[in-house]
Amino acid sequence: MKNELKTWVSGLPKAELHLHIEGSLEPELMMSLANKHGVELPYSSIEEVRAAYDFHNLQSFLDLYYLGASVLRVEDDFYQLMFAYLTKCRADNVVHAEIMFDPQTHTARGIGFEVFMPGFARAMKQAENEWGQSSLLIMSFLRHLSEESALQTLDDARHYLAMITAVGLDSAELGNPPEKFERVFAKAKSYGLKRVAHAGEEGPPEYIWGATKVLDVHRIDHGVRSIEDPDLIKHLVEKQIPLTVCPLSNTKLKVFKHMQEHNIIQLLEHGLLATINADDPSYFGGYLNDNYFALIDHLPITKPHLLQLVQNSFSASFLPEEVKQDWLAKIV
Repeated sequence: MKNELKTWVSGLPKAELHLHIEGSLEPELMMSLANKHGVELPYSSIEEVRAAYDFHNLQSFLDLYYLGASVLRVEDDFYQLMFAYLTKCRADNVVHAEIMFDPQTHTARGIGFEVFMPGFARAMKQAENEWGQSSLLIMSFLRHLSEESALQTLDDARHYLAMITAVGLDSAELGNPPEKFERVFAKAKSYGLKRVAHAGEEGPPEYIWGATKVLDVHRIDHGVRSIEDPDLIKHLVEKQIPLTVCPLSNTKLKVFKHMQEHNIIQLLEHGLLATINADDPSYFGGYLNDNYFALIDHLPITKPHLLQLVQNSFSASFLPEEVKQDWLAKIV
């Protein structure tokens, strides 16, 4: 029965809404680019890199994440990174992807928008031309940095806003509440950009309230701790604010000790618009289908649950309404 469910869900068209492109950097590409640019890494083999992917919390992951990003130097590196992920989308039948990128990770190293944006765009256009892949970009601000840095990043992006659909907020939650970024999100809204924010994974339910009320977000990234606040659940359901849940990430970062403890079924049964996503697949052990498979393996999840999650992935997307409906009609 589990294998039948896996075969069925893998064959469905799906959308992915919470994916950090820097977090899709596979060890093989990391080592290849390090050799290309003469970047010294504290690993002598791909096996050592994989062995390092044993995190005890979000910060231990972020340390390795930023180290990995250091190998990305020239436009073609960003092209290779993006095209590799989009090729994974094709294999997993992810027909639409809303992809986060962290410009401050690169601009802090002297690598500007004029380097990474053309690389991303070239890969996205090639995938669209070759197999009809749909994708868009979400520019994420690093919340452990200042709002002034985020405002500067938004200003630096002004010549590339036509390529950016939304802004987001990621990195370490604790001590960096959404309210810290009220001005930059208001400015992004004035530019006509959609808004999303990480909240309620490492941080408390109050951070979800802050993201919805202060940042006026369209989606909450993660949001699994919303279950702790009945009033928050009621608010999210009434407003139909989606949650972009990442099961393998949640267990890898010890939000849940084991996948058997994950609350995705409870979120659905409360009426929340929950979706399944891979987050940082290279670091957390799997791409989108792997996240669905993990739920099938470890939870009493049913075909109707899975169907709802796949449908939600389109309903919660930033696709035009008519395109959403076209895809929803194909999901059976």
